[in-house]
Amino acid sequence: MVDSPQTLTALSSLLAEQASALAQAVGSPLASPAYLDMVRRAQGVDDLAEQVLKLCVQQCRDAGHTWQEIGDLLGVTRQAAFQRFGKPIDPRTGEPMDKTVHMTDAAERAITIVTAVLEGRMDEARQSFNAQVLEAFTDEVRGNGLATVAGMVGAFERFGEGEPFVRRIGDRTVVDIPLHYEAGDMKARVAFDADEKVAGLVIITPETP
Repeated sequence: MVDSPQTLTALSSLLAEQASALAQAVGSPLASPAYLDMVRRAQGVDDLAEQVLKLCVQQCRDAGHTWQEIGDLLGVTRQAAFQRFGKPIDPRTGEPMDKTVHMTDAAERAITIVTAVLEGRMDEARQSFNAQVLEAFTDEVRGNGLATVAGMVGAFERFGEGEPFVRRIGDRTVVDIPLHYEAGDMKARVAFDADEKVAGLVIITPETP
């Protein structure tokens, strides 16, 4: 069974071994080629740690703990915790929903689109919109939206710290991009539909789930 205690024990043991090996490599004298090996080792530790975390969360849920408790522990909302670790069931089919992100370039595309919108290059941005967004996202809507954000946090300065957060929600691929304004931080959220067209684009506060 994938999420059995035995599997968790085995993965945790392997994680400890790899983390120990990485610690030894970091503490050893380094020649230039060894730096790439350290990156490879660190990536392996990170991947294993994510698997262990997912199994721990699943066992936590099996023991009756709520998404609110898990989210509080991880420093995120209960919705964010569910989106990362939950196993939603499609009400249309009764089957587990596919959470695999199939758009490998979703983050890069989202950044390109948000940049175009912020800089007013709407002809370029609209090439990625689906029919509904193309009709709704007028120049007036863009202007009003950006004015509302400016009234809250001032002028846009740059993209914020941290990597874009990409996940699959239902039939959509959703990307959150940190944004830094003169008086506060925000995030742009871009949703792509099954045809990889933009199905939604908003600028919201970082706390918005």
